[in-house]
Amino acid sequence: MVNGTCFFSMTCKLLMEKAGISPGKGNYMDKALMLLNNLYSQNSLSKQETVYLLENMTGNVEEKLFEYSDITRKKYFGNRIFMRGLVEFSNICRQDCLYCGIRCSNKNADRYRLSLDEIIECCKTGYQLGYRTFVLQSGEDSWYTLEKLSCLLKSIKHKFPDAAVTLSIGEKTKDEYRTLFYSGADRYLLRHETASKKLYSKLHPSMDYNNRIKCLYNLKEIGYQVGAGFMVGLPGQTGSELAEDLLFLKKLNPHMIGIGPFFPHSRTPLKNESGGSLEDTLKMIALTRLFIPDSLLPATTAIGTLHPKGRELALKAGANVVMPNISPVDTRVKYELYENKICTADRASHCRKCIENRINHAGFEIDMGRGDSPRKEKRAAAPF
Repeated sequence: MVNGTCFFSMTCKLLMEKAGISPGKGNYMDKALMLLNNLYSQNSLSKQETVYLLENMTGNVEEKLFEYSDITRKKYFGNRIFMRGLVEFSNICRQDCLYCGIRCSNKNADRYRLSLDEIIECCKTGYQLGYRTFVLQSGEDSWYTLEKLSCLLKSIKHKFPDAAVTLSIGEKTKDEYRTLFYSGADRYLLRHETASKKLYSKLHPSMDYNNRIKCLYNLKEIGYQVGAGFMVGLPGQTGSELAEDLLFLKKLNPHMIGIGPFFPHSRTPLKNESGGSLEDTLKMIALTRLFIPDSLLPATTAIGTLHPKGRELALKAGANVVMPNISPVDTRVKYELYENKICTADRASHCRKCIENRINHAGFEIDMGRGDSPRKEKRAAAPF
C-alpha cells in the first residue's frame, strides 16, 4: 500500500487462485499489459503511463512484470550474481535524516569508528575470501579527512591491485570527489532516497535536495561508476512519486541502483509509521530492471530483513548483486540504519559461504570478479 494506492499483493493473488477466482479482466488490464510490453521493448514510459502501470499492477500484469525483468537480467548478465564485501567503518554521522538510526540526534546510538588499519584488515579478510570489490560505507564522519581517505584508498589499491573500491560516504564537493577518484576509488554509491523534492525536504531537514542531485551528476562527470537508489514505502510516498524515482533514474542512467523498503526505527521521529512492503519493493526492483536494463541491482540486506527469502526473491525479480558483511562482528550491530538487521552476528567467512549456498540453491551462480558495469569507461590519467 502506497498512500492509499493498493498494489495487488502476492498473498491476495494466491488466495484468490486457490478459491478459483480470476484476478479480473477488462480494459484497464489490457492497457496495463500494453504499457508493460512497451516498457519491456523500449525501456521507457512517460510519467502518466508509469503511474497508470503502478496503479494497475494486478493479475497477469504482475506475473508478466517479473517474467520480463528476469529475461532482461539474463540478457545482460546471464545467471551471474556479483558478490561485494561490505565494510561499515563508522556509524558517526553529521546528518539528521528522520528515518535513520544513526542520525546525529539519536543520542542512544552506540557510536564507533574503525581506524584506517582496521579498514585495511577487513579488506584483507575479504580478499582472502575471494572478494574483488570492497564497499566502504559510513555515516558522514568528518574524522575521515580527505587526506586520510586518500591515504586509505592508495593503500588498498597497492595491497589489492586487482580489486575495485566502492565508496558510500555521503555528500562531498566536486573537488573532493575528484581527489578520491584519482586516489583509487572506482565507484560511488549515493542513494537519492526519493526523487520528490517535497518529500526529500520533509525527510532531510538539514540537507538540500538540489545539492544531492548535483553530487550525483558530479560523480558521473568525474568518471565514477555511480550508484543511486530510493526507499519504498516512505511515509506519505505516492505512486506518482515512485514514478518520479523511476524517471529520474532513467535520466541519470546510473551504473548501480539500490532499492530497499523503509523501516521505522524506534529512535527516530518516524517510529510510529508503517514500513514498506515486500511486494511493493520487489515490483520496484523489477520495474527498475526494465527502465535501466544494464544496471547493477543489489538484493539488499534490508529486503532480506523484511523476509527470510527476501534476497532470493529480489534476485528473481531482477537484482544481480549481493553484499555480504566483512566488518568486524562487534561493530555490525552498531551500524543500525534500521533495527533487527540480519547477519550481524555472523563471521565474514560464514556470511560468504551461507549466501553462496543460498544463491546457488535459488538457481544462480556466483561471480567473485570485480563485477564492473557493462558501461564502465577506461579510467583517465590524473589531471594533476
